[in-house]
Amino acid sequence: MEAEGGRMLGVARRMLRRVDLAEDAVQEALVLIWRRAHQFDPERGSARGWVYTILRNRCLTLLRREDREVATEPEAFDRAADGAVVNQAFDRLGTTSDLRRCLEGLDKQTRQAILSSYVLGHSHGEIAGRMEAPLGSVKSWVRRGLGKLRACLS
Repeated sequence: MEAEGGRMLGVARRMLRRVDLAEDAVQEALVLIWRRAHQFDPERGSARGWVYTILRNRCLTLLRREDREVATEPEAFDRAADGAVVNQAFDRLGTTSDLRRCLEGLDKQTRQAILSSYVLGHSHGEIAGRMEAPLGSVKSWVRRGLGKLRACLS
C-alpha cells in the first residue's frame, strides 16, 4: 500500500474536501483492506480497482455521517470548481488509455454524470442539482453509461 497511499489520500481529499476526513477515510480503508484481503477475487477485477472501491465507499460513508457534517457557506459550492476537478481528472488519463477512449465515446452529459459520481463522490441527487437535470435522467445516464463503459472495456 506504500505505493498507493499518496494516491488514495489525493482521491479522498478530492471527494471529502477536508484533509482530516480524507486521512480518516484512508486509514479506515486500509484497515478494511487488511481485514478483507481474503475476499479479493482477481477474476472480478484488478486489485487496484478493489482497493479504490473500498476507499470510495469509506469516503461516501464519512460524507453521509451526520456527526461529521460541517455547515458550509453557499459560496463554497462552486460548480465551476467541481467541473474543473472532473475535467482535470479526465485530462490526466493517458491519451492511449482504454478508459479515456471509452469515456470519449459517451455523450458529454453522461460522461460528466459518471465522472462527478466517481471523481467527486456525488450522489445522483447532487449530480441532478448541479447539472440542473431531472433525477430520473441522471440515473439513466449513469446506468446506461456504465453499461457502455463495461462493454467497451471488455
